[in-house]
Amino acid sequence: MEEEKKHIDELIATYLTEGLDKNALAELKAWIAASPENEDYFIRQREVWFSAVSREAESKYNKDKAFDTFRNRIGIRKQVEKAPRREFRLSTLWRYAAIIAVILAVGCFSYWQGGVNVKDTFADISVEAPLGSKTKLYLPDGTLVWLNAGSRIIYSQGFGVDNRKVELEGEGYFEVRRNEKLPFSVKTRDLQLQVLGTKFNFRNYSEDHEVVVSLLEGRVALNNLLKSEKETYLVPNERAVLDKSNGLMKVESVTASNASQWTDGYLFFDEELLPDIVKELERSYNVNIHIANDSLNKFRFYGNFVRREQGVQEVLDALASTEKMQYKIEERNITIY
Repeated sequence: MEEEKKHIDELIATYLTEGLDKNALAELKAWIAASPENEDYFIRQREVWFSAVSREAESKYNKDKAFDTFRNRIGIRKQVEKAPRREFRLSTLWRYAAIIAVILAVGCFSYWQGGVNVKDTFADISVEAPLGSKTKLYLPDGTLVWLNAGSRIIYSQGFGVDNRKVELEGEGYFEVRRNEKLPFSVKTRDLQLQVLGTKFNFRNYSEDHEVVVSLLEGRVALNNLLKSEKETYLVPNERAVLDKSNGLMKVESVTASNASQWTDGYLFFDEELLPDIVKELERSYNVNIHIANDSLNKFRFYGNFVRREQGVQEVLDALASTEKMQYKIEERNITIY
């Protein structure tokens, strides 16, 4: 058992420094995938490696200081100082990791390459908000994210090391922690956004007809992935609406804070198409809604509701009061006509 542990430690250390050949890499990946405990162990050792030296410190390397810093991180300073020199022994992994700190600091092996290797080993992290609920989370860089019902965000375990890229499916509200060295980007199937630090709401459910980005603070750059166009920039209280059917995007002035009211339990429809409203009601109340007449698909509605206090029937009553539509309910199935 002890011999196997030493062998795995040597594989990890070699993997993080100079890389493994095909057979050795396959062996390490198989060991990691064998159990959650093995994966956790690898992640802990990777974190020790990442924390041994920062990218900014590489050009100011002092090997004695670097080793002292590393020794503090693994919590053995007191034992080292008290023990006689002949009794000072580090485990195989700690010895390799100390060497890693030196190699990294003098630039013999790039920090970036190690990050790429780690990404190749592990799947991306995915966080979802179930239907009928919303989810709040903080990304590793401190960025606050709210996910609306039926939404998902995906980011790499290397997030914050060499990039701050996330993929979004659905709707998310972001308060991005500023970092001029690592721009923050959100990519969906139809539209990509890049910022340094700002507050915005981004909605792009796959079944929706439109993509909507509303900017509360800061400045964002948008790239329309449906058409080859120059970047579009938003300033506070502007929103971009991308029509998925033709790839055309327009920018308009709005009260952008309305777009994030869902994080406080509200449903806010700001001249939205009925099909998109229907999808939002389905996600919020976990019901099935069918629009019986295609002629209704072009209607837009405005409304503000408290989801936790007002049920789907009250929302439909308000929409029906415009005399543009009617509805009927059969258990959890609703028909609009």
